[in-house]
Amino acid sequence: MEENINYRDPKYFENRELSWIKFDQRVLEEARDKTIPLLERLKFLSITSSNLDEFFMVRVASLKDMVHANYKKRDIAGMTASEQLAAINKQTREMVDLQYSTYNRSLLPLLNKEGIYIYSRHEDLNEEQKSFVDKYFEENVYPVLTPMAVDASRPFPLIRNKTLNIAALLSGKQTNKETVFATVQVPGVLPRLVQLPGDEGTSCFILLEQIIERNISRLFSNNTVICAYPYRIMRNADLTIDEDEASDLLKEIQNKLKMRQWGEVIRLEVEDGMDKKLLKFLKSELRVADEDVFDIAGPIDLTVLMKVFGIDGYDHLKYVQPTPQRVPEIDEDEDIFTAIRRQDIFLHHPYETFDPVVDFIRQAAKDPDVLAIKQTLYRVSGNSPIISSLELAAENGKQVTVLVELKARFDEEHNIVWAQKLEKAGCHVIYGLVGLKTHSKIALVVRREEDGIRRYVHLGTGNYNDSTAKLYTDCGIFTCKESIGEDATAVFNMLSGYSEPSSWNDLVLAPYWLRDKFLYLIKREIKSVKEGGEGHIIAKMNSLCDAKIIAALYEASAAGVKIDLIIRGICCLRVGIPGVSENITVRSIVGNFLEHSRIFYFENGGDYEVYMGSADWMPRNLDKRVEIVFPLLEDDIKEKALHILEVELADTVKARVMKPDGEYARVDKRGKELINSQEQFVEEARAAVPKIVDESKGRIFIPAEKTVDTVKRL
Repeated sequence: MEENINYRDPKYFENRELSWIKFDQRVLEEARDKTIPLLERLKFLSITSSNLDEFFMVRVASLKDMVHANYKKRDIAGMTASEQLAAINKQTREMVDLQYSTYNRSLLPLLNKEGIYIYSRHEDLNEEQKSFVDKYFEENVYPVLTPMAVDASRPFPLIRNKTLNIAALLSGKQTNKETVFATVQVPGVLPRLVQLPGDEGTSCFILLEQIIERNISRLFSNNTVICAYPYRIMRNADLTIDEDEASDLLKEIQNKLKMRQWGEVIRLEVEDGMDKKLLKFLKSELRVADEDVFDIAGPIDLTVLMKVFGIDGYDHLKYVQPTPQRVPEIDEDEDIFTAIRRQDIFLHHPYETFDPVVDFIRQAAKDPDVLAIKQTLYRVSGNSPIISSLELAAENGKQVTVLVELKARFDEEHNIVWAQKLEKAGCHVIYGLVGLKTHSKIALVVRREEDGIRRYVHLGTGNYNDSTAKLYTDCGIFTCKESIGEDATAVFNMLSGYSEPSSWNDLVLAPYWLRDKFLYLIKREIKSVKEGGEGHIIAKMNSLCDAKIIAALYEASAAGVKIDLIIRGICCLRVGIPGVSENITVRSIVGNFLEHSRIFYFENGGDYEVYMGSADWMPRNLDKRVEIVFPLLEDDIKEKALHILEVELADTVKARVMKPDGEYARVDKRGKELINSQEQFVEEARAAVPKIVDESKGRIFIPAEKTVDTVKRL
């Protein structure tokens, strides 16, 4: 091992934002994969567009703020904010071009073959469809529209973030009046995808903006419409909240949410071929530079494609969505507390149903022996059964404490509503610690039993959201171990007041000692190798961009520790650097479900340890959030979590592996069995006991009981 290596050298790191773009490109690859059902490909294309919107509103906006503030500090990869913006601009333009070539050249023709037609130009309609569109405009659209002209008496209006609009140039009919600018917002209260009459066996649609554009002269009857084009802007949506100065955090966030509509314009999307005079006017009024203008060769905002995915009658163009299976350790109609007393229970969503988590709170709300319920909520569903149960519990006289994280990005308004609703029901609602987001996933039920007070705890890697639990892969445990119950009580006492115990049993918390714990576990593997043993780390998470953790992983790799990383999104670590990261592999799995669980394995000289939790290896998770990582204490549960890691490391279908140049490539399948980890977990949940081989599918299934030996071989 080479001595005196600077493991923090910027040349060893990938820029965070460029790594994120590579992740969205992997999602786009799914849209381009011909082996995937057509409407699923359309869905993935929609997701790439939604991802890109949030990326600009938050990450690009933050970089622009740095440039405005003349912030010169370089990131871990040695790039200034200006250099990052230039690189992002180049990469995102290439990606947007690929998005629309995928849509126009590949997906649209395939949709047409299936009898699905999406008209992006009203000129392409037949006479019957034109008549339908004009009538639809008159009866449904015209009454809702508010056309706005701009002249000496009418200033340029507020163009709201992410709304679709149509810009027009007008001239007077009777005079040589100077051309004026006008704009009309495409109303979000109406469906953007409008079904048209068509031949039998076909489904024809047109976008709402095309209906408005076709009839735009009706809005400006005393003028001639010279031209009209759709456009959309993206504003800075990154909230800056001075919590130390805020006397009421809820009111402060409500005020900041209103300010989002006035944020700096950071991207302007216009229909390809927009009139130059019209574009110049928009750029001037919106104060947009040339580098922030994107010419779009198709429908602006491809998130509308999710509506196409949802149309009826085309199930053959979609995956058959698997039904989440019953958790084997919980008998049907069994009291949840009885099941937890019998043994700790491992949960693997969405392969196993989320119902036990919902039932945990529901039964606690009704159980006369339950004294208190305490829970953290970060993101919940629109009609959350958990919220309803918490309200019922308060009405039933139980002590209910709920931490609602008001700063959950883009869920702030949603969470404010829930917080107020819970307060009205009699729950004690808290908003967390000043300066920190509470991202931990924990629920505590305190119950009076024959032998005294017992605490039941749920800990998880994902949100208490019954909707996303069907789409995201997450893990959790139920336990009534006294040590974890004590820690859970300490967590809520810390969140609701200023009480922190002098010692903890099992739970590991950020921002207090979680970073130190991970660094200790990594260094322990280094020590094991130096003493002649073996070292192995497997870590699965959403993102890895913490410089201290990465430097520690480099040091471990250089010492001979084998490191396998399963990282869905951002990864600032580079593989294959001689003397630094030759013992590190990185893979990303993008499939039917969104990989969201965090699992950490440390070999520990053969007495291996496994942890799960809510935290990624990112500075924000380790330093600026309340996170909980918990050890798996039962051997059978440790093996189940390890089995998940092992199968994902063996995935040859949906995994992409990082190469030394930072790019990702699909696994070379030659001579390998086809293993789709998500499909395997579906089959395992159905079968309850894993199958070894299913030759009919040409796939190999790795039995859970073989996990430990197999992992050591990998």
